[in-house]
Amino acid sequence: VETTISLLAKQAKMFSVVIAKRVTLNASKYGKCMSTCTDKVHSVYPGAVTNSDLVSKAKSALAAHGYGEKTLLATSLCCDEINRVLDRDFGTVYDVNFSMGGLAGFPFGGVTSFGAMAHHIPDGGDCLVVFGPHVGIDADGVVGKVNRRGMANSGACCGSACAAAGHVACALKGEVPRQVISTDVVDAQQTFVNNLLLPYAERLDAADDTMAELPRALYDAQKKIIDQIVAAGCQEVGGDGKIALLGGIQINTPESESDYFLPMDFEVRSNKNETIASLSI
Repeated sequence: VETTISLLAKQAKMFSVVIAKRVTLNASKYGKCMSTCTDKVHSVYPGAVTNSDLVSKAKSALAAHGYGEKTLLATSLCCDEINRVLDRDFGTVYDVNFSMGGLAGFPFGGVTSFGAMAHHIPDGGDCLVVFGPHVGIDADGVVGKVNRRGMANSGACCGSACAAAGHVACALKGEVPRQVISTDVVDAQQTFVNNLLLPYAERLDAADDTMAELPRALYDAQKKIIDQIVAAGCQEVGGDGKIALLGGIQINTPESESDYFLPMDFEVRSNKNETIASLSI
């Protein structure tokens, strides 16, 4: 009996050593992946902040301009499910968001959606519009890819943006028509994304890292549209209601890490489209 107990104790000790080694190796691998991805975020997109920092700093900055519980949150972010994290993070402060965005983050809801959103603002309240494209950085530090839940390998992120980049690259070489006019609703949004990226074809072609530059080009395209929408629909915001615009690039990372956001523009406008304040994160 003593021999059996002694043998079992020895086996248990050996098992615990093996488990400890595996935990150490996994922790080391986990830490390395975190470090690789985080380092890449800060090297490629300096100034990027975690979602929690973004929400906290935006809340503080907007509170100074009267933003609080009567704020209506609107977002124009890509329909990719990976981007709902940012919706939820801002929702912890401003409740459920009104969605204006479609593929690649373009505000496909247009002036009509902005007007509808404006009519949903609580009496005496204001709105905050968070907008922009997104890009993934996977555990190996590859820009333009992300590790998704339940998938062994990382994949394209943003898929719509990557498809558009491929289209404009071919258009630049003359392999496909530069602009396609489509009346088919089945894939209308992607056709628009392709066309809206065309003015940036040479810029992307000249970039050292096309995938890293792609969301910056998309942001520039989207900012122009957001400005047009706000100019056309601002008067729909009632009373003394204000319009806060927070634009930037979402950076999606593996599940083990926080997502990041690179702020590009942050301002408060009146419902006459006059700039009240330029803010920073």
